[in-house]
Amino acid sequence: MNDVASRLSALTERLLGAPLPVRIRAWDGSEGGPPEAPVLRVRHRRALRRILWRPGELGLARAWVAGELDTDGDGELYELLDRLAGLMWEKDQQEEAPAQRGLRSLLARVRDPGIRSAARELAALGGALPPPSPPAEERTRSFGVRHSRARDRGAISHHYDVGNDFYELVLGPSMVYSCAYWEPAAPGSTPTLEGAQRAKLDLVCRKLALREGQRLLDVGCGWGSLVLHAAREYGVRAVGITLSQEQATYARKRVAEEGLTERVEIRVQDYREVRDGPYDAISSIGMAEHVGRERYRDYADDLYSLLRPGGRLLNHQIGRRPLADESAYEVDEFIDAYVFPDGELAPVGQTVAVLEEAGFEVRDLESLREHYALTLRAWVANLEAAFDRAARLTSYGRARVWRLYMAASALAFEHNRIGINQILAVRASADGASGLPLRTRDWRAA
Repeated sequence: MNDVASRLSALTERLLGAPLPVRIRAWDGSEGGPPEAPVLRVRHRRALRRILWRPGELGLARAWVAGELDTDGDGELYELLDRLAGLMWEKDQQEEAPAQRGLRSLLARVRDPGIRSAARELAALGGALPPPSPPAEERTRSFGVRHSRARDRGAISHHYDVGNDFYELVLGPSMVYSCAYWEPAAPGSTPTLEGAQRAKLDLVCRKLALREGQRLLDVGCGWGSLVLHAAREYGVRAVGITLSQEQATYARKRVAEEGLTERVEIRVQDYREVRDGPYDAISSIGMAEHVGRERYRDYADDLYSLLRPGGRLLNHQIGRRPLADESAYEVDEFIDAYVFPDGELAPVGQTVAVLEEAGFEVRDLESLREHYALTLRAWVANLEAAFDRAARLTSYGRARVWRLYMAASALAFEHNRIGINQILAVRASADGASGLPLRTRDWRAA
């Protein structure tokens, strides 16, 4: 078959009704498309069948995870994703709801003879075979009530129980899997991921005004980095809870190695099962995205009941842009299938409203959107620098999932499609006292 790339470029332009924003290098070695554009390598005709059978983000993602789509090199991934974003979204989510996915919108035009003809040619180019099975890394079908305790355990296991060695490689020694806090570097020095994560942990502790002897509950404690920092640097007694057995095993080992077993307890426990309040402070860092809209008020009520009057909550959570019609919100197909099953994002305004409905007084909100983009780019760099080892530690497909997910997420934060917010809330005392200083941003005076 001669010059597959030129045929692909022409067919794609006919289907989309617009010039192709990337250059294609096909499995036969041919190239087509804009000469200066980033290169999308179509390694196997099977990629076309995946996209035709599942137009939109999931079809493209399956082909990527299987290695049937690729870039020319690590440096081109961000630009390639930026260009391909136009194929995913015809309208920005901020402007209109529901945001229509570009490739999927082809389904609305299937009666157009030109569209049908181009689709048939593309199908012939992909090979007349049944739709390929999804890559093994795609989650199996979920059973049970959405956001029930059993189903949540399965969703958390899918994401976090992929090997602590793999996460060490990606996250670095800090083992913090949430947005870092990138402070200006001192003259002559370069900011590091480790320094930025340490700064974030300390920022959380300062916002919570932790003091020696207080009780801290860390909901979704991960590998224990925050509870260890709080116990070591602030002298608190900390309880960290997670649904991941692998995380708990790793965190307990770290606690023992630092000689903090008298101050730090790690539990495999659902936040809905905690009954040993009150706590002086509660942190929830990158966990609330797993809660779900229908459970969020219960989540807020539970944390409020576990906090003593005058205690503080620090809720650190990814938020999406609001839609004109919130009922049109759909969970991202790729993220749901390969990364965070059952995860949901809400606009920060909704989160603030539900926390206040539960009785909290929201006292401060800080956006760290640009900080998360920097963090994700650092994680991608770690993964790319040791990709072969990452693939051996998990699987080739899983390593490709994480590379795609983190790079795409970095761009989403940079382009303001999603954000990350630290919300500081208090359970005021009976007399209305909040316990916060008059200048809430001066956390050293807290």
